[in-house]
Amino acid sequence: MAAATLTIQFTGTPAPWAKSTGHDALWLGHMWVDGRKNAADVKALAARLRKSGIRDLYVHSGPFDFDGTLPPAKYAKAADFLKRLRAELPKIRVSAWLGQKVDVGLDLDDAASRQRVLDGARAIMATGFDGVHYNFEPVGDGDTEFLDLLTRTRQVVGEGLLSVSTPQIEPFPLTRPAVRAVIGHDKYWSPAYFQEVVTRADQVAIMTYDSFLPSELLYGGYVVRQSTLALELVPEEKTLLIGAPAYHDHGVEWGDMAESVETAAEGARLALTSHGKQRELFGLALYVDFAATAEDWEEYDRAWLRP
Repeated sequence: MAAATLTIQFTGTPAPWAKSTGHDALWLGHMWVDGRKNAADVKALAARLRKSGIRDLYVHSGPFDFDGTLPPAKYAKAADFLKRLRAELPKIRVSAWLGQKVDVGLDLDDAASRQRVLDGARAIMATGFDGVHYNFEPVGDGDTEFLDLLTRTRQVVGEGLLSVSTPQIEPFPLTRPAVRAVIGHDKYWSPAYFQEVVTRADQVAIMTYDSFLPSELLYGGYVVRQSTLALELVPEEKTLLIGAPAYHDHGVEWGDMAESVETAAEGARLALTSHGKQRELFGLALYVDFAATAEDWEEYDRAWLRP
């Protein structure tokens, strides 16, 4: 029944207006803040971004150590990168992408560790970032300590941007506990907990990939469902981003065949069309710059930016 539902959802023709509004995002790798990328690389990045609808960049600047500290050496060249990029693109927003594994590494249940995370976020904001983009995995459904971290991070970023990578929303009733029983942790968040996170953040980017679905048709329908659920849960004054897989190492052969930027874009467009109106603060978030191919960028342009 779930497969039939997803297949049906990935049908129809998207409305012409269902496309990028210039509020897309891109995850960038660590090489931009550790000195491996130079001024010429920044100019090349800026040239690509000028042709896109990307407004937000999430630059990998961590991860946190297992005790929650964030050594400045991990982002030693961040200030240089920000200066060079803003000389090219003064209106783009750049957030520090920070996180860690929280099942076998960082313990967010520990108050002292959360305080060190906050101290690290405060320090990296002082280098000139526009905001903080958190990506802790796997955060379980109902995790109150994570909500506490978000609430307190708001005080750290002030008028800056607080952004969160989120797991997928529970697609059908009882799928969350069933999958949790198999893999040992939550893959999905309940709609109620997803909303709790949304109320504390300025934008959310749903990691709508690694679905492990075996076909493009099912993956497309899955993106429609995730986008449809999120459009109802995220208020219009907050930015909603749908993760698009611009990488090709899913770990399972069928994942590489089923998931693509084009299919994610088509699913997002169909969800918008069903929603019935344009959503200004809605876009795709491409993961990730160092794995994206020329074909991924062509799909983004053809299927989302200028369909």
